Amino acid sequence: DTLPYSIRVLFESSVRNCDGFLVKETDAMNILDWKTKQNRVEVPFCPARVVLQDFTGIPAMVDFAAMREAVRNAGGDPVKVNPACPTDLTVDHSLQIDFSKCAIQNAPNPGGGEQKPLARLSPLKPPLRKPPPCRGHSACRGSCSAGEAGRSSGPFSAQIENTPILCPFHLQPVPEPETVLKNQEMEFGRNRERLQFFKWSSKVFENISIIPPETGMAHQVNLEYLSRVVFDVKNFLHPDSVVGTDSHTTMVNGLGILGWGVGGIETEAVMLGMPLILTLPEVVGCELTGTVSPFATSIDIVLSITKHLRQADVAGKFVEFFGSGVSQLSIADRTTIANMCPEYGAILSFFPVDNVTLKHLKHAGFDKAKLEVTEAYLKAVKLFRNDESSSREPEYSQVVQVSLSSIIPYVSGPKRSQDRVAVNNMKSDFQACLNEKSGVKGFQIAAEKQNDVVPVQYEGNEYKLSHGCVVIAAVISCTNNCNPSVMLAAGLLAKKAVEAGLVVKPYIRTSLSPGSGMVTHYLSSSGVLPYLSKLGFEVVGYGCSTCVGNTAPLPEVIRNAIKQGDIIACGVLSGTKNFEGCLCDCVRANYLASPPLVVAYAIAGTVQIDFDTEPLGTGSNGKSIYLRDIWPTRQELHTVEEECVISSMFKELKEKMEKGNKRWNLLEAPESPLFPWDLKSTYIRCPSFFDKLAKEAAPPQAVENAHVLLFLGDSVTTDHISPAGSIARSSAAAKYLTSKGLTPREFNSYGARRGNDAVMTRGTFANIKLLNKFIGKPAPKTVHFPSGQTLDVFEAAELYQKEGIPVIILAGKKYGLGSSRDWAAKGPFLLGVKAVLAESYEKVHRSQLIGIGIAPLQFHPGENPSTLGLTGREQFSILFPPDLSPRMTLDIKTSTGKVFSMIALFENNMEITLYKNGGSLNFVARRFL
Repeated sequence: DTLPYSIRVLFESSVRNCDGFLVKETDAMNILDWKTKQNRVEVPFCPARVVLQDFTGIPAMVDFAAMREAVRNAGGDPVKVNPACPTDLTVDHSLQIDFSKCAIQNAPNPGGGEQKPLARLSPLKPPLRKPPPCRGHSACRGSCSAGEAGRSSGPFSAQIENTPILCPFHLQPVPEPETVLKNQEMEFGRNRERLQFFKWSSKVFENISIIPPETGMAHQVNLEYLSRVVFDVKNFLHPDSVVGTDSHTTMVNGLGILGWGVGGIETEAVMLGMPLILTLPEVVGCELTGTVSPFATSIDIVLSITKHLRQADVAGKFVEFFGSGVSQLSIADRTTIANMCPEYGAILSFFPVDNVTLKHLKHAGFDKAKLEVTEAYLKAVKLFRNDESSSREPEYSQVVQVSLSSIIPYVSGPKRSQDRVAVNNMKSDFQACLNEKSGVKGFQIAAEKQNDVVPVQYEGNEYKLSHGCVVIAAVISCTNNCNPSVMLAAGLLAKKAVEAGLVVKPYIRTSLSPGSGMVTHYLSSSGVLPYLSKLGFEVVGYGCSTCVGNTAPLPEVIRNAIKQGDIIACGVLSGTKNFEGCLCDCVRANYLASPPLVVAYAIAGTVQIDFDTEPLGTGSNGKSIYLRDIWPTRQELHTVEEECVISSMFKELKEKMEKGNKRWNLLEAPESPLFPWDLKSTYIRCPSFFDKLAKEAAPPQAVENAHVLLFLGDSVTTDHISPAGSIARSSAAAKYLTSKGLTPREFNSYGARRGNDAVMTRGTFANIKLLNKFIGKPAPKTVHFPSGQTLDVFEAAELYQKEGIPVIILAGKKYGLGSSRDWAAKGPFLLGVKAVLAESYEKVHRSQLIGIGIAPLQFHPGENPSTLGLTGREQFSILFPPDLSPRMTLDIKTSTGKVFSMIALFENNMEITLYKNGGSLNFVARRFL
């Protein structure tokens, strides 16, 4: 009962997978003794499933195909090579924007040959209702032409054939834009080889599911479709858990599923049935207490909790949430907090399954029987958290307390986003800004002019403008827009305001620019969109609008009144930019606020208001209406979110998964158990990792008289080692692709060509910002010492290999920093690198080097190449003894006669076993022989 819930998942996994070899009984006992063993021992973890996206999935599946080939060549049965761990691969990273409407004419046909006209979808019959009139927005000019423009491809974009698109201005169905169809056609043309390979993989490999393009993003599909919470394998139940190569993998912890991101090589090992090895982590308990302020939004809560965790030093630890306040957080709140782990450095942030989770699963489509089994199982194995239960809370390494009652809403402004102002202090703060000297906050308005009022006639009525009057109010395209709760809060507030008889003054330029069609979809399905429109917040488009100054001009009479009276007029927006004059040259004060506060300030017509004591206006019944009267409760938001957003999202995704993708369904692929490698292919090539595969592993060879390929400094990132972006025309990879008949336009990116080892090896250390001490300036170059030539890194490595000379890398602190990339280890291996000698390593990259067969050696504390007098021009010899043990000290001899020692940075015997086998892939491949 005292173990943290996240540790209980590790414990269950160790017991279920205990085989006496990869997972031992002592491992389970160490986890059970977590309180004393945390941060002191390493333990294995066998996740329930693996999630890949296409950039990392392509090299993994190419390795599997190559392994089948190698097993066949070594006398084994290639059909036995399959993922042992259930794996889902989402193809979601390959779409590039090649075309806008103006670029469609005369576009090349990606498949070659004569260009055929695009098929057009028939527009559905428009609804029998009069479209709402335009309200003066600059985006709409009379007759609707929305069908001619591109649109955002959010989760609700119409990927299912014949699903209509709503015109963002008149809200009528229109045909799918040619630009979207053209970009999708280019995607399938450019990536046909890769997609055919994925299709082949889905046919021949067991235990893997390929989710085709245009279905959704990897983390969206993982959260909304793949997550099971409890696995049922032939009536044997166990907790869902996951590792993935996508940085958003941690999102699922908000659903009570233990999961985090790992490197590509570790992922492949897990797919093949190897456990993930991790240091038994400390677990920081984050206790949430109190009650959320009525005016605090989900964004306020998430940012506040993130700030507390950042200050608590949770780097490299698990975070687990408990306390009475947890039940106030929706699944959207929880997954957002869990997804922000990189912001505060934790491995993961875990929310144990509770009643809120079960309610979410019900709306997500879990049937009654499945829900009952899930609840009963989790309660039986003590993985269900119940606030109402009298059971004691788990013990944690440390506890961080966050009072939800202390979280209050803020706005930022009037000129800089970092100048945060509590909403309850807004009136007094604006007064202070009027008084303050002109500068980052002040406007220096004389005291006798601070109460000036300028009367103005507009549309037959008289209005009065004063300092703080709101003239622009925009709910615009930004990260806030895509949070269902804050957008629904704006809509529900608008609904209550309209029902109470409140209005927005007609001269205020109001607009609603959603981040994607998804936002419009759930605002419409929840019934709040007409009320936003009634207040003037009509959808004006999908993209950056008011935030970058693309707002409709203010009425001339209003502009003149502001200028003549020297009025400090205000804009309020839910965007990211609020510098002076960013919205309009005559609007000098701009505040960033949450969407519901944007609507509230628009109704009030001024920022000089104390919402606690002053009404927004007078209702139709003659009574004063305060913000508290129309502000939606969190329970209202949760209910609408569950019924209108979650259900709709899952229904949409389920339809896509069941119907499939027309282009994907028509895509042809071979069905042979061995992949028919096309020697002309520039995307898919059989890599050489398994060329020396034999039943018995050869003992590690001594590294004799190795030259230094690169002499690097501190903080060399995985992007320095293996860039993922575009292929430079002067690079070794470009020369290779050109030799294959490709033009620069056809190069694509390194990320898209991860299935071709020839491209990726040439791309290793090809980053133009690479600083090699042999060169003295940033360049992907090095010195080939036998000849004295300065060459591309690949060309130098190729020469060394032809000469039979091994190479090593010298580096400083934090080698391998940054995002996990399997090719940052695979690439150096194929360049002939036998060892890296560095002051320190990024943890994941160190394990990836071992996983591919490169030895990570670490200088003793206080020592580095400089203190040892190394120039990098020496030759180095390293002897690996047969009794190699974790963190053993090894002697390094140089051609100058110098001898020094380094630490062999293997943390456990399993890592040594993997290294002796030439890496984890070769180790597992031998099990099939």
